[in-house]
Amino acid sequence: MGFKEVSAEELQFNPFTKIGKEWMLVTAGDEEKHNTMTASWGGMGIMWGKNVVSVYIRPQRYTKEFVDANELFTLSFYDESYRKALNICGSKSGKDCDKEAEAGLTPYYTDGTTAFEEANMILICKKQYHQDMSSEHFDEKENDSRCYPGKDYHTMYMAEILKVLVKEA
Repeated sequence: MGFKEVSAEELQFNPFTKIGKEWMLVTAGDEEKHNTMTASWGGMGIMWGKNVVSVYIRPQRYTKEFVDANELFTLSFYDESYRKALNICGSKSGKDCDKEAEAGLTPYYTDGTTAFEEANMILICKKQYHQDMSSEHFDEKENDSRCYPGKDYHTMYMAEILKVLVKEA
């Protein structure tokens, strides 16, 4: 089974469910070296006249180094049977182990970046903007104190969706 390209406008899912409840993998890097992490914070919409996603990565995450060093990254989505794999990718660091192997994931190289063959949908994304979050920008201070007791603020990345790949049946 391979993937076929579809337009972003053809997608039909609830992003609150897809990202917040089903989760996704954020992956950056190439065939030589890449890393992935699980994410459940993000968004989709229109910005600057482009189809975009937003993802949020804490500074201590190894994947951040790869997202920062590369123009492209992928977001990949899975069915519920991959929940254990997503838990592994969210709780272990690629610095310390081969979490892809532990999670049973097979790298899928496309467009100079990396995703995984087991995904049912892959978004190939090109960075457009990033900004480090900070305490002074919280209008709702409770979000700061509840989500950032260690002051390890996420970096927000806005990226254009260049390509959408869906698993062929």
